[in-house]
Amino acid sequence: MSSAAPALVITASAEPFGDVLTPAALAFLGELIHRFAPGRAALLERRRERQAAWDDGAPLDFLPETAEVRAADWRCAPIPADLADRRVEITGPVDAKMTINALNSGAAVFMADFEDASAPTWTNMMGGQRNLIAAVRRSLTWDDVERGKAYRLRSPDEGPLATLLVRPRGLHLPERHLEQGGQAVPGCLVDFGLFLFHNAKELVARGSGPYFYLPKLQSHLEARWWNEVFLWAQATLGIARGTIRATVLIETLPAAFEMDEILYELREHSAGLNCGRWDYIFSFIKTRRADPKALLPDRSQVTMVQPCMAAYTSLVIKTCHRRGIHAMGGMAAQIPIKGDAAANAAAMAKVRADKEREVAAGHDGTWVAHPGLIPLAREVFDAKMPRANQIQVRRDDVVASAAALLEVPVGTRTEAGLRHNVRVGIQYLEAWLQGNGCVPLYDLMEDAATAEISRAQVWQWIRHGATLDGATKMSASLLTRVIDEELARIRGEIGEPRFASGRFSLARTLFESISTDTVLADFLTLPAYEHILSRPAGAA
Repeated sequence: MSSAAPALVITASAEPFGDVLTPAALAFLGELIHRFAPGRAALLERRRERQAAWDDGAPLDFLPETAEVRAADWRCAPIPADLADRRVEITGPVDAKMTINALNSGAAVFMADFEDASAPTWTNMMGGQRNLIAAVRRSLTWDDVERGKAYRLRSPDEGPLATLLVRPRGLHLPERHLEQGGQAVPGCLVDFGLFLFHNAKELVARGSGPYFYLPKLQSHLEARWWNEVFLWAQATLGIARGTIRATVLIETLPAAFEMDEILYELREHSAGLNCGRWDYIFSFIKTRRADPKALLPDRSQVTMVQPCMAAYTSLVIKTCHRRGIHAMGGMAAQIPIKGDAAANAAAMAKVRADKEREVAAGHDGTWVAHPGLIPLAREVFDAKMPRANQIQVRRDDVVASAAALLEVPVGTRTEAGLRHNVRVGIQYLEAWLQGNGCVPLYDLMEDAATAEISRAQVWQWIRHGATLDGATKMSASLLTRVIDEELARIRGEIGEPRFASGRFSLARTLFESISTDTVLADFLTLPAYEHILSRPAGAA
């Protein structure tokens, strides 16, 4: 390795995690960051430039300079055997209990999430790496002392574990507990680099490989950067070229116009594309934030049957299958509802309908957020997809159309929808500030993506003076009143002790600020991250 890379400095005052941040791991990580952090910074600047152009009225469209890539006949590398069947994937944070339960769950894949389902505290991020190191070696255990229950991964005789995929943080998120040259380092490279360094050779020896999900990409140039990261990391660690595989989440509106190009850049490392529906809705708002004609209806009405959502998912399937690779469906955010049989039946009916739509459209698998949904999702895909996947379904009926991708969802904007956004946004943000990135709220599993929709939608309605219920004009003063009332409701729902011990005042301040700022913040987690870092132990 080059000696030119400045040393990494650990600035965290908490547990040092010496078993994760070994001298050899830090040396590898330091060189990785030294080589690729400048390119990441340039890509983030390009994002800002493109957004400024769209704000000024530049159209979103397919790139004329890459038309040859879209037209040419090429295919991605053959699929590894343990990624051929991905009919049900479960996602969640990287704590020990979730990791054990997910790997044991009967799902085909567990996506261990350092991003939207995890708040980036030092303990969460480094503890997650420690958990995955043990999980890869099938030695992870966790003792629930309060309930007297022990968790362990099942043995090979008891059945296979889910195939492990890891989602690092997005390009935008820093890791300020590690510095190089006095600067915070990219969180994505920390998550990727540590997992790869500790586990790649072990995974290969066990018949698998280092597999990843890449979040929030906005262009093929970002995919090219990741491919360069992969090539260097494999060569440096002595791993065969093409061992790393990555599924890219198409969860930004700009990426929907560059699907072929993204696959092309990653073609020897690709494991397909995934329809990240919740972040995609957020990106639809953010990318078109200056357009008063792009006002969305209530979040609950932006379903997958809206024309723009159907156009986007159909194009994912067509693109992936043409290139010989998986097209993964989206998240079922519902969770089983205990104590209310009718409500639970209605929720499960929504999940079934969603999964039946996906398998009929040609998706090769789907996501769930709760182990209780795995049997239902598997039943649907088993019935309609008897083979490991349905890549043979070409979807030649689908025509790539900018107008279809940009069609604004139709529906109503209501005060009830506003109030739901406020309750979800503030409660999720409060949990995130406490270190919890995956929160059940009102019978749905909420993560950072759904909280982003909530606050971005409120901002959009205020910015463009939307009317609610056809009469009331949205304003910052209305938001303040609604927040006051909804905080009182939350206090009643969760009880005074929980409310008083929480961080609701700060969550309210952050939510209200980013919802009323002149410019829509790129990500709510960026300003909130400062408060995770500065919070002293035991503070509320």
